[in-house]
Amino acid sequence: MEKQQFIEKFKKRTKKLSVDIILMYNNLKKSEATKVIGYQIIKSATSTAANYRASCIARSKKEFYAKISITTEEADETVFWLEVLKDSGLASEKNN
Repeated sequence: MEKQQFIEKFKKRTKKLSVDIILMYNNLKKSEATKVIGYQIIKSATSTAANYRASCIARSKKEFYAKISITTEEADETVFWLEVLKDSGLASEKNN
């Protein structure tokens, strides 16, 4: 796969992650816990996509590295919140 194709495909995938997380949250039974976790997971998922896009237009290697590092951190945080939702029983794979 060519570099530009990879970049565009990954932009679409990270955006889809954001949309999927928002839709998943909208299907959860609302409680104080799901509201707090929902806020956090939506922030981290959308930040993953936004920071990946920002890394794609970085003006230097240092700026690229800084943005892609944030992307990685936010993606990992998103995974953490998904695990918390599943492990706490607040969400299951049926909620997808």
